[in-house]
Amino acid sequence: MAIVGYARVSSSGQSLDIQLDKLKHCHKIYKEIQSGTNQHRSQLSACLEYLRDGDTLIVSRLDRLARSTLHLCTIADTLQRKNVALQVIDQNIDTSSATGRLLFNMLAAIAEFETEIRFERQMDGINKAKELGVKFGRSKSLSEAQVVELRLKREEGVLIKTLMKEFDLSKASIYRYLDDSAYSPSENS
Repeated sequence: MAIVGYARVSSSGQSLDIQLDKLKHCHKIYKEIQSGTNQHRSQLSACLEYLRDGDTLIVSRLDRLARSTLHLCTIADTLQRKNVALQVIDQNIDTSSATGRLLFNMLAAIAEFETEIRFERQMDGINKAKELGVKFGRSKSLSEAQVVELRLKREEGVLIKTLMKEFDLSKASIYRYLDDSAYSPSENS
């Protein structure tokens, strides 16, 4: 059963020394100089891949491990599935104990609550914008006259690839304009 450490600082101007000193009893230490907001941290991924059943992952502080509560809970779930304990030195958390597991369950509940609140606020903002007449999505590239012209050319047998070049549109956009009932020639004449 290995004791594995993970240390991270956000920029090259910062030092890992304090964290490494706290992790000196670890059998193996993964070190990383990478912003916590970066989606991919290669050393963290390697560390999580390396861990085996019965191992213990040690970090100096939670913020060195995860970029958000949700990310922390995702990592904790990965560790739990692998039967790996997590110890956080500065916050005195140890998931090998009932109290440590309780703390992580509370963090998971808080993360879920944060996500739901954020979604509700987003939906409130979208609904309010719709009430004020804000249009969502990209605006149409072609005018109604150009759509009529595009459809007439297609009816005359002009190839899709030719229409793509002439109107500077993707194949999917051409087909959307050909199928879009909002621009049917009968409504626009």
